[in-house]
Amino acid sequence: MNKGQILATIENEQLKKEVTNFNVGDTVRVHTIVKEGEKERVQIFTGVVIARKGTRINANFTVRRISYGEGVERVFPLHSPRIAKIEVEREGAPRRAKLYYLRDRKGKEALYVKPKAKVISKAEKAKKNAAKAGKTEEPALA
Repeated sequence: MNKGQILATIENEQLKKEVTNFNVGDTVRVHTIVKEGEKERVQIFTGVVIARKGTRINANFTVRRISYGEGVERVFPLHSPRIAKIEVEREGAPRRAKLYYLRDRKGKEALYVKPKAKVISKAEKAKKNAAKAGKTEEPALA
């Protein structure tokens, strides 16, 4: 075995088997295991994922939240044994790969990314307009 194969086998042992699927812009709850002396407890960090970097064992993500009016960011290694689980609270639909612009925002607008508007087809629009006008028959499609 050469060095590359040895490193790959060690890396595969360290990777988590089940990783939660989440993207940049999602609001997540990261359950981290905190060791205090001999005791262990789970601490939850809730915020918006503003960045994801790296691949495989080097993958990490940055979560941002507002705490007492101050912005707090934490970088978590995705495959860390200190992360118990990751829950997705809300899905966002950003138009950027990195959401560093949230750092400049104040108040509620810094808390989440707005979801994309649902795309409605012309037939659905015509049906909706007909229902508003009080017509019961189906509109003809051209």
